Amino acid sequence: MSAVGLVIIVYCCVARAALAAEITPDYPREQRLIEEAEAGLFDGEIVYLSAAERKVFALLSEPEEPAIDGAVVILHGRGFHPDWPQVAGPLREGLTDLGIVNLSVQMPVLAKDAKYYAYLEIIPESFPRIEAAIDYLRVLGYSWIALVAHSCSVHMTMAWIKQSGDDRIDAYVGIGMGATDYRQPMPEPFPLERLSVPVLDLFGNQDYPAVLKMAPERLSAIQAAGNPQSAQVSIDGADHFFEDYENELVEAVADWLMSLRTSAE
Repeated sequence: MSAVGLVIIVYCCVARAALAAEITPDYPREQRLIEEAEAGLFDGEIVYLSAAERKVFALLSEPEEPAIDGAVVILHGRGFHPDWPQVAGPLREGLTDLGIVNLSVQMPVLAKDAKYYAYLEIIPESFPRIEAAIDYLRVLGYSWIALVAHSCSVHMTMAWIKQSGDDRIDAYVGIGMGATDYRQPMPEPFPLERLSVPVLDLFGNQDYPAVLKMAPERLSAIQAAGNPQSAQVSIDGADHFFEDYENELVEAVADWLMSLRTSAE
């Protein structure tokens, strides 16, 4: 390699590192999203989780007569809030109506136009929030906990599982797994074959191309993990945000969670 070529490579690496170092969560935007969620809130209890050195906004819903012995952590998609009207909000309300305790958590966000590769740089910022949500539910007395993640939060939770393992959760639901932006493929596949807990891979058959394209590979990895309770479910007609298919979304998640707890009994 010529000296000029080496200098170019070194320069590119330094430039990429400098760019990555500049990418941090957009906390002012996060606060605006929280205020939006608070203004539109009709039910649920606002709680603040202690995550590293931050207080993280979350919504706790505890039905008077729980249908299962356990609780669910709901993690919204990219740039949203815990009661977002697409996926997170319908799930929170629908699971509550069906008697499933849930905690919907604010995840780190970037500017509205930020793409997938930018979000990769702040994924570690999500880890303390995931752990704080689990810890909070355990303090409340819930020993069985499932993670339910949509879109970007799938990337965040999968990275957390890759680093920390899955021994702190009892089930995992990934909704719209593998969603990325145009010409920004995933650097590596999700570690699904390493999960010991049951996994539900849920998506619409009108989902993003990347989600649909990688579905067979995800299924193979889930099957390789060997948990007989794991499943892959496609909802006919639904897109990435389950617009007009909110009931089907809630039903698919609730039925699977209830089947786990029924079989456990």
